[in-house]
Amino acid sequence: MIGRNREVLRTVAAFLAVGAACALAAWLAVGAEAAACVGCATAALLAVLLLATRARYRALARLAEQVDEVLHGGRDVSFERMREGELAILASELDKMRSRLTLAAEDLEREKNALADALADISHQLKTPLTSLGLMTSLVRGRLAAAGGHEAEVARLRTMERLEDRVEWLVSSLLKLARIDAGAVRLARTRVDGAELVRHAAEPLAVAFDLADVALVCDVRPGAGFEGDLAWTGEALENVLKNCLEHTPSGGEVRVSCTEDALAFRLRVEDTGPGIPERDLPHVFERFYRGAPAPGAAAVPGGSEVDPAGVGIGLALARSLVTAQGGSIRAGNAPGGGARFDIVFFRATV
Repeated sequence: MIGRNREVLRTVAAFLAVGAACALAAWLAVGAEAAACVGCATAALLAVLLLATRARYRALARLAEQVDEVLHGGRDVSFERMREGELAILASELDKMRSRLTLAAEDLEREKNALADALADISHQLKTPLTSLGLMTSLVRGRLAAAGGHEAEVARLRTMERLEDRVEWLVSSLLKLARIDAGAVRLARTRVDGAELVRHAAEPLAVAFDLADVALVCDVRPGAGFEGDLAWTGEALENVLKNCLEHTPSGGEVRVSCTEDALAFRLRVEDTGPGIPERDLPHVFERFYRGAPAPGAAAVPGGSEVDPAGVGIGLALARSLVTAQGGSIRAGNAPGGGARFDIVFFRATV
């Protein structure tokens, strides 16, 4: 390390130049013996300088290693083992910085956990009344339908049931996001088959695809898969499929393809809808982001201001679940039109 340091090399060169000049002056003034003594003294002093510089650089390297450990999350790092001098002063300041960073990280962790706990508590508290409200609405609608003559009221109650289902979905998604933020989600690391993943994600949406008259086309390469969590990855893919379904007009289709190569497992979802406006592409995975409809886009059924299905939770949840497993998800538009989502899980060993 010393030999590669230009500052040390310049110091050694200057030291040798001064020593050589002094030896030459001693040889001219006194003789060869005096020049030899000056040369030996210069060499001894240079050796002492190099040894002291080496010790200093070793101490600086230890400080650098400790700082790097702090940057990577180390909490049991101490800078108090330095002796007196400027390095001890530097170590003392670094120790103060480490203590403050540790306190700041602990405060942030407590605030994050408090927010996640608050969201979880609110979600749990909302689930019970929502379930009761849904049962009462269904019961009243059934009795009015049996009595006859209340078609308008029955239609309004059906709308209320749909809104209640969407609010319940929103609450459930918020609870999942809170658990992910708090690190309370335990993700498995097992072999996930691509065909099973697509089937797991598509089954809950089968009726919705039929009602919307949208075809789901799957193209999964046999044997394609990755190391991850089937249930949570299926949840992420389900939210992507649901988003594509909601923006695909009647008669359209949503295509899912899975492949695996030497580098990664790649999953692509495309729809035949209007696509995602360019101004919205950087924000589609942000929580609660609601972009403007694309030009020529058809209105989404139920997509009113009171419809919680479009508040921007599904794609945010999908991204959190994918990135928590070391994967990546990207949104774009297909060349022929329509939205495109690419999910990639890179292989641990290539």
